[in-house]
Amino acid sequence: MNQVLIALGLTFFAGMATAIGSMIAFTAKRTDYRFLSVATGFSAGVMLYVSFVEIFQKGYVCLAERYGGTPGAWINALSFFSGILLIAVIDNLIPTAENPHETHTEQETGPLHDPQAPLPGTGEFAVMSKSLAAADSGQKLLLDRKLMRMGIFTALAITIHNFPEGLATFLAALHDPGVGAAIAVAIALHNIPEGISVSVPIFYATGDRRKAFLYSMLSGLAEPAGAILAFLAMKIFLAGADGAIPTEVMGITFGLVAGIMVYISLDELLPTSRAYGKGHDSIIGLVAGMLVMALSLLLMR
Repeated sequence: MNQVLIALGLTFFAGMATAIGSMIAFTAKRTDYRFLSVATGFSAGVMLYVSFVEIFQKGYVCLAERYGGTPGAWINALSFFSGILLIAVIDNLIPTAENPHETHTEQETGPLHDPQAPLPGTGEFAVMSKSLAAADSGQKLLLDRKLMRMGIFTALAITIHNFPEGLATFLAALHDPGVGAAIAVAIALHNIPEGISVSVPIFYATGDRRKAFLYSMLSGLAEPAGAILAFLAMKIFLAGADGAIPTEVMGITFGLVAGIMVYISLDELLPTSRAYGKGHDSIIGLVAGMLVMALSLLLMR
């Protein structure tokens, strides 16, 4: 039970980093985009290294123990690519306009921390907000509904997106708290810029700073929620008579988690890092993340 609580605590910590990002958006007059670039690249480095060097290998060991070397390797590879397919399907169900990794300009984030800041000159939020200001009461109602719909869909998209991240963090921490802690830190760093991106559409959808912060925080709760649901499902449907999860199930799960984390790193973290940074910021963060993860794994042996 202690192991489960530790894993859940790490997953909760990772998810709540969206609130930190939201706080930065509401309090910082200028966002340190270079820091976000290096931090996001660092997250990608940690996740890529631990996926290929640790989690994927753990999956093979579990499956080889149950099915033998060659069959275990085939099942492990199939699990890995199934994880990539799973997160790709989820990602493609999220409309681009509501993608939580969209980079927002300082013009767009300005009104969040400064009520006197002018609305941005271009973009969907600016057009809708200015239209709302100029509309009569009937038009205001329609525009307000459209803005609220945008906010709800954004929150829903983020919630769906965070479920597999919570699953990856929780299951890794359940098997090895040290590896789980490293993944939790990587996910948390990844969620800080995500929290900033969440606050922008929610604020323009509701006009309420507190509500934007609340939605951002609640979106992070999808990670521990996903972890709890996945763990309960495994316990109810897959656990043996003694309550333990079978070795082959853990092996397949590790393969899935490795695939999910590799996809998140390559499709989301690195492009976001490049969007925020300059020059070699992304690669510096990436290599630093790999180095820290490598040293952590070596020191834990």
